[in-house]
Amino acid sequence: MILHLTNKIVFLLLVFLLINLQFVCAQEVYISEEHEFKLVEIAEKLERPWGMAFLPGGDVLVTERVGRLRLIKQGKLVSQPIQGLPENIYVAGQGGLLDVALHPDYENNQLVYISFAGRDGRIAGTEVVRGRFNGVALENIETIFVVDPKTRGKLHYGSRLVFAADGTLYITTGDRYDRLHDAQDPHNHLGAIIRVNDDGSIPKDNPFVGHAKNRPEIYSYGHRNVQGIAIRPLDQSVWSHEHGPRGGDEVNIIQAGANYGWPAITYGIDYSGAIISDKTHAPGMQQPVVYWDPSIAPCGMTFYEGRQFPRWQGDLFVGALVQKHLRRLQMKGDEVVKQEVLLEGFARIRDVRTGPDGYLYILTDEKNGKLLRLEPN
Repeated sequence: MILHLTNKIVFLLLVFLLINLQFVCAQEVYISEEHEFKLVEIAEKLERPWGMAFLPGGDVLVTERVGRLRLIKQGKLVSQPIQGLPENIYVAGQGGLLDVALHPDYENNQLVYISFAGRDGRIAGTEVVRGRFNGVALENIETIFVVDPKTRGKLHYGSRLVFAADGTLYITTGDRYDRLHDAQDPHNHLGAIIRVNDDGSIPKDNPFVGHAKNRPEIYSYGHRNVQGIAIRPLDQSVWSHEHGPRGGDEVNIIQAGANYGWPAITYGIDYSGAIISDKTHAPGMQQPVVYWDPSIAPCGMTFYEGRQFPRWQGDLFVGALVQKHLRRLQMKGDEVVKQEVLLEGFARIRDVRTGPDGYLYILTDEKNGKLLRLEPN
């Protein structure tokens, strides 16, 4: 009887080991120029995830464009969405619940910031609110930014959020597609990067403070649709990327009061093939660090400063929607000296972030979207 039980236990152990060995063997190893890495799935069944923020202790907040804020707790997706979101989230086209960011002093104040397409009757535009997260809901919601003007249409909301070391918040907007020429007019918020204090008030050193007509919230303008913004840890400079039309996606270093040219200058053409502008340069307009033609449709960005991938230190990582890959930009100062395509053809990558644990995390833009972690092999 004892021998029979022993044989059965040994058999079950062998089956368990075989199943786990098959799982390990099935996990694909990706080989890049600098590192071998594997992808570890953290969560699935996220519907069109858009942005993420890492809570103290390792939990993750993830926005779903369809209008839900989700919590991944101890590596598992909590089934009940977080309550307390604004009631005017406009889910249509590229609109919906978009980015999420934590206040720099989150551990003491529990403030969470979210951006979204906010409906106002038959028009919509980028809004940002903040609220205190109690573990299951956002409380005491207050609006800190509303784009002016709101317009009709379902495209180009921008909506990335990032806090700088001085505590100011950068908010990106889009030109709303049909209002592209408004991006050259800093009398409105369209096609701009906004800079406000954590409560939505205007920093005294913003470039247009005191100007007769230009909006004091604006930090830079002449953008098309900025869906990536990051602070470089090396020097605290602000970098962004934006979608071009057909070609002409750009990475830019953002300077106070600067004009980035759209649509007066561009490296792209209209989707129809028509010429938007015959100029790529003009006095008083900034040139990109790098541009892509054909478009990769960049989304999300991060400077890597973790310890897990030492040879990627200081590199810029960008998700690609149309070309379905993760793009590594090797930097030398402010210059891109090499580009590498990782995970080619893998999925539409909506966001990429460096986690507090030093790993890279990506969100896939799918109906069954996933949060994945890149780990050294």
